[in-house]
Amino acid sequence: MTYALRMIRKFAVSASVFALSLAVNPAQAANPSMGAKPPIDERVRAELPGLLEIYRDLHANPELSFQEVRSAAIMAKAARAAGFEVTEKVGKTGIVAVLRNGPGPTVLIRADMDGLPVVEQTGLPFASKRRGVSTAGVESGIMHACGHDTHMTAWIGVARLMAEHKADWSGTLVMVGQPAEELGLGARAMLEDGLYSRFPKPDYTLAFHATSDLASAVIGATPGYALANVDSVDITFHGLGGHGSQPHKTRDPIVLASAFVSRVQTVISREKDPKEPAVVTVGSFHAGAKHNIISDKAELQLTVRSYSDETRNSLLAGIRRVAEGEAMVAGLPPALKPDVVVREPYTRSTYNTPAFTQDMLGMLGQHFGQARVLTTEPSMGGEDFGEFGRADTSNIKSLIFWVGGYPADQIARAKAEDGSVPSTHSPFFAPEADKVIGTATEALTVTAMHLMPRKS
Repeated sequence: MTYALRMIRKFAVSASVFALSLAVNPAQAANPSMGAKPPIDERVRAELPGLLEIYRDLHANPELSFQEVRSAAIMAKAARAAGFEVTEKVGKTGIVAVLRNGPGPTVLIRADMDGLPVVEQTGLPFASKRRGVSTAGVESGIMHACGHDTHMTAWIGVARLMAEHKADWSGTLVMVGQPAEELGLGARAMLEDGLYSRFPKPDYTLAFHATSDLASAVIGATPGYALANVDSVDITFHGLGGHGSQPHKTRDPIVLASAFVSRVQTVISREKDPKEPAVVTVGSFHAGAKHNIISDKAELQLTVRSYSDETRNSLLAGIRRVAEGEAMVAGLPPALKPDVVVREPYTRSTYNTPAFTQDMLGMLGQHFGQARVLTTEPSMGGEDFGEFGRADTSNIKSLIFWVGGYPADQIARAKAEDGSVPSTHSPFFAPEADKVIGTATEALTVTAMHLMPRKS
């Protein structure tokens, strides 16, 4: 999941700002009640060596979607040790940890747990050598190429700090370890398994995601649509096969499908409101088996990205219409019209409650310093965290934010050379884990405390 790197040069800061901001905490000075124990920034520094040990273990032992048994057990053990009520196997391999601390709002903090079917090539001394078989039956290497190892580790840090600072907040904290984010299925699985009926229903949902698009320890968030609807569409174009030397006796599905690939972009350029972002990409095109045979079918796979439900519906309808129209132009009878399959379930867009997001950006800016907290552009990547807010859009305020993981000078150097640092899902993705985990732990903790103040 990435967004425009052009923001980096304007806003990137060096890792030295991270150290400075840990030493000076404006929120601490503004909130004397936090002084009863060591400030949050000091506690994060004290916890970080132990958290990094957990991170290295999680990184070296990733698990594929809906197979996160070991990872969930590590998180469950840490939450129990901190005093949470823990329930395992929610939504197959998910966990829910609840800490009730008097009257007040309920805040849900989510971390996703699954790795990717990627062979790691980072060269890290604790690089993953794990292999496994996905739910699709494909055997491969496994890697935490999307930063979920940092997410789980920060989650443990937040659980410890919130339990330790119970005197400084009042309310209910629900910590969720979510499976299968990479499939876009884990959040729904937990909700269908009674997340909001078996456990306290949240007033606020929070999460973060590591990114290579921001400098280390920089926080970014997008008010409104932050991540996209992600649809997978399979199209089979039928034709009349025959000998390659006699195309006039056939109806060539490769020509038909090729015409579709070009024309389908007009659904975006000529049918969609230009102010509404959208992407239609044909990622796979398979047809034929031999040089001199015209096949009787061509199979395409598309990814379709949008934000609003209205734009999504318009795109999908347009794709079907163009596919069927090209078949008619090619002279195919109705019985040979294309098969257009929109795969379900799809990953729905993630929406950050606008006013709430702006308020939290302001609060975090006061805490960390404005140079480290940015308003970022929306991404066309997908994330199923939005399901937790969509479950009750009238009452739940939701926010997912980014935490940068690469040194500012490295990002700038790569940009100057018309390149980029390794992004999420890359086999080379290796963010500065201490900066990501330290920043996220502190940011989630101060945000949760801000949302659940203890009234005197």
